[in-house]
Amino acid sequence: MKKILIFSHGLAIGGAERALLGLLETIDTSKFEVDLFLMHHDGELMKFIPKNINLLPVIPEYDSLAVPMKKLFRNNQWGVLLGRLLAKIVSHFTVWKLRLPKDNEVELEYSHKYTCRYMPKISEKEYDLAISFLTPHYFVVNKVNAKKRLAWIHTDYSKVSVDVKSQEKMWSSYDNIISISESVTNSFLHLFPNLKDKILLIENIMPVDYIRNMAEETLEVNEMSSEGIKLLSIGRFCVAKNFDNIPAICRLLIELGCPVSWYIIGYGGDEALIKQKIAEHHVEDYVFILGKRENPYPYIKMCDIYVQPSRYEGKCVSVIEAQILHKPVIITNYSTASSQLENGKDGVIVPLENEDCAAAIKKILQDEELQNLLVNNTYDKDYSNVEGIKKIYGILE
Repeated sequence: MKKILIFSHGLAIGGAERALLGLLETIDTSKFEVDLFLMHHDGELMKFIPKNINLLPVIPEYDSLAVPMKKLFRNNQWGVLLGRLLAKIVSHFTVWKLRLPKDNEVELEYSHKYTCRYMPKISEKEYDLAISFLTPHYFVVNKVNAKKRLAWIHTDYSKVSVDVKSQEKMWSSYDNIISISESVTNSFLHLFPNLKDKILLIENIMPVDYIRNMAEETLEVNEMSSEGIKLLSIGRFCVAKNFDNIPAICRLLIELGCPVSWYIIGYGGDEALIKQKIAEHHVEDYVFILGKRENPYPYIKMCDIYVQPSRYEGKCVSVIEAQILHKPVIITNYSTASSQLENGKDGVIVPLENEDCAAAIKKILQDEELQNLLVNNTYDKDYSNVEGIKKIYGILE
């Protein structure tokens, strides 16, 4: 039986994490022995790891990459502490040298790059295939014995700032690089054209039956009981998701005569900013932050329209989940939007700018025939992408 290792960070609530669950559910464990290594054994999705997947024990050095550095000092983890300090210093210099914006990916990459030498091996096994599911991708190359290695891209590289030379060396260590959409591929190859021959397209593998079963769960309290058309958005509270502009768009919709209530599920550093914007636009009675939800699917089932107002995406898992649950979907015109859905068929792409966005949403809200068309077309499409697993099997063969 061939052996596969899958490496990732943890299983907190997030789109990439739910896509990982889809991958784990789809692999045929009657033919492959699958080990899962997570740097952190935490997160609301841990309990959904399939029983036939072997979860490897936590290793303190890997877990320590997410803790405050003063805790490393108290725990005498000198190697990891030294690596993280070096990463912080060198990344600061690199950002200055390359004139990168403050919001960049350099320190995250370097935190793995410079601590890697101090990390123990993940396993003594030799694997036929090792998969690094989330960047940075240093540990699977250096701390795993494997005949072949895959690394996954989940990001639109046209929207993030990186040390290109450093990352190209990192990605080059892999036999194949998995991209989740054509648009993600194009943005990646714009920075790393030399890696073209390594790219393999595998869209997110979705656990359709699990999603539909979880959507049937009865909520103890109906938090979406407000009147009006129920809009829903799900994601981390960060710059990419653009949730800080939901209050302004909602205010414009109200002014345009659209009786909407807009619910937001998620968590993250921008929560205070979103709350500030809700107050600034006086939409406390129309925009509601629901926070983290371990099971977001009953909320998707209850909404009238799912809206993803992002500034940028790789390929948004929440949008696919809404389509699986047969909801009309609206997304903004981020650079990878055209690979997310078929505009006018199983969703609608609207402008990113607030006023144009609100005007376009109003038209959709008033067009019941279009909404019905969007819903009906979701029944004709298979969003599971289970066929994608065959490409991984092909690499093993």
